Amino acid sequence: MTFAHPYVLLLLLLLPVLAWLKGRIGHSPAFLYSSVDLVRPISGLSRSSAGSFLAALRWLAVALFIVALAQPRLVKGESQVKASGVDIVVAIDMSGSMRSEDFGEDQSRIKLAKEVLAKFIDNRPNDRIGLVAFAKDAYIAAPLTLDHDFLQRNLDRLRIGLIDENRTAIGSALMAALNRLQGLKDKSKIVILMTDGENNSGKVSPLTAAEVAQSLGVKVYTIGIGIRGKAPYPVIDQFGQKRYQWMDVDVDEDTLNKIAEKTGGKYYRADSAEIFRRIYAEIDSLEKSEAEVKKFQHYDELFAPVSIAGLAAFLLEMILNHTVWRKLP
Repeated sequence: MTFAHPYVLLLLLLLPVLAWLKGRIGHSPAFLYSSVDLVRPISGLSRSSAGSFLAALRWLAVALFIVALAQPRLVKGESQVKASGVDIVVAIDMSGSMRSEDFGEDQSRIKLAKEVLAKFIDNRPNDRIGLVAFAKDAYIAAPLTLDHDFLQRNLDRLRIGLIDENRTAIGSALMAALNRLQGLKDKSKIVILMTDGENNSGKVSPLTAAEVAQSLGVKVYTIGIGIRGKAPYPVIDQFGQKRYQWMDVDVDEDTLNKIAEKTGGKYYRADSAEIFRRIYAEIDSLEKSEAEVKKFQHYDELFAPVSIAGLAAFLLEMILNHTVWRKLP
């Protein structure tokens, strides 16, 4: 048996002290008798251990409530989890141009990027994966974690417009991702950077960030999103109808390629849905080094039964005190 909050059990040490004090501190008697024998015929009571038994029930109830607060639990077994030696941070562009529907009607860049990333996460259950979202600024959407359900929920919540969408800070995004990986001792540290534009915001240039990645031993895989030439951008007209405007695609392939080369990664151009999916399939083939991690995770919580036992002792004391061993008024 283990306790989630074992320090609460220290309260049990107070119970003997409180019981001792209760026996010596109380109200002054209403009547004084030179001998209890004078009132024995009136009371019709004989000496018994009823009072001691009732007091013991009360203290037992209190003790059980304290044990319940410490959250006792039985360990059912030890689980073994194989954690990969690869840490991955994905930086995803959330600028307004990611609304462009290059890959078919109602299939925007951001929608497809989230779709293929979600599948990538599912395919790598043993990797710690984090998420950085960026446009004008970059922020941590999810820290490095093995809890991929939590990661998927955070990915699903990403929406264009949560941050200023009019600019793209590629250098800041890469630095935010590197900050998540700095100091970690895993054999492989990787950043996947997805963008459909060029760096026009932030205080750090993409190539400077690439040099930092190189010094930290972090590979950066860059993905330029969008078809070449012009892309259909959806707008809502004054009648509430969806229409398209054709906008120039300005992916800075030269910079993305240099980032990948400098860090030992690779640059990809995702100009179709199928190619986008194949890119992640290729990255998914990265070598993994596995280490077995032992942790207890299967418990039978005993809070409820211990609490019920304490309540039962308290109710029994109350019932006996007001029935079988009722006190004289």
